[in-house]
Amino acid sequence: MSDLKRTPLYDLHVELGAKMVPFAGYDMPVQYPLGVMKEHLHTRARAGLFDVSHMGQVILPGADAARALEALVPVSLLGLKEGRQRYAMFTNDAGGILDDLMVANRGDHLFVVVNAACKEADLAHMRAHIDGVEEITDRALLALQGPAAEGVLEALVPGVGAMRFMDVGVFVWNGAELWISRSGYTGEDGYEISVPEGRAVDFARALLADEAVEPIGLGARDSLRLEAGLCLYGHDIDTATSPVEANLAWAIQKVRRAGGEREGGFPGADRILKELEDGPVRLRMGLRPEGRAPMREGVEIFASAEGGEPIGRVTSGGFGPSIEAPMAMAYLPADTEEGTTVYGELRGKRLPAQVVPMPFRPATYKR
Repeated sequence: MSDLKRTPLYDLHVELGAKMVPFAGYDMPVQYPLGVMKEHLHTRARAGLFDVSHMGQVILPGADAARALEALVPVSLLGLKEGRQRYAMFTNDAGGILDDLMVANRGDHLFVVVNAACKEADLAHMRAHIDGVEEITDRALLALQGPAAEGVLEALVPGVGAMRFMDVGVFVWNGAELWISRSGYTGEDGYEISVPEGRAVDFARALLADEAVEPIGLGARDSLRLEAGLCLYGHDIDTATSPVEANLAWAIQKVRRAGGEREGGFPGADRILKELEDGPVRLRMGLRPEGRAPMREGVEIFASAEGGEPIGRVTSGGFGPSIEAPMAMAYLPADTEEGTTVYGELRGKRLPAQVVPMPFRPATYKR
């Protein structure tokens, strides 16, 4: 017997012909009969439905929740308005990243979504520092992404079309309370919908009944987020990597930086504030390999075609169906300029790649 957990949509995935694989302790769909390439392109052209129920849903109750959580992350949560959410990351005492997460202000509480692989550790971390932490275990989590997402969801749940990027709200569908946010891990406009587990299959079927919607697996989810230049925890960010090195300094508001009203006060602040002021030694950057061969995770990067020691390493890489070319993210010396040619070693041969800005494909969020 498998000891993998199953989401409330497991039987639906099997019915839809999904290829199921182990992921973060769950049996998850990696692709459907459409195939990864077509799933990716369908999401970019119309709308893709993702099961992200394996992620952790957590409520932090009370008026002091934002202040308590702010002590664990380098971002401003006291400044987060009701009905809005913000990207954040848990840091450790060495300034590395324990996990990245989304935090929503829902008035009398915060709603937090954490990565599946870090869920237990994150819950323990929060419970050690915050009172009343409640893991939500009776709700599924879906993501509807792509240019048709707004029209599809508005037809079922009137009012969601008025939401802007990073808005959150509570809506009702056929008597079921939905917790909806407007953001996305694909670079596309879209929504995340927390739905009672007993209604999850019905709601998923209602979305899939629209001809614009196809079910999308983990394979296309990965290529979509890579085109969007977004990090995958455990690959592009980890306990040794700081938010500044990871090129996530945009997420750290002035109020938490040196000279700010609530400067520091989070784990690893000494290192992170110093890197914000002086710059890091290395930085996450985008690469466009020349030719068609992808440079995948683990490929070592060199400054020249021959000789010398590695200057960096690829953390995520693959082929971008929308850009019709390979793409990769790597950590390189922070003074490496865009346009520089570097070399990735593939099967004993060094192949050229150009340092380029990210995202590889512009985002289409509704601002």
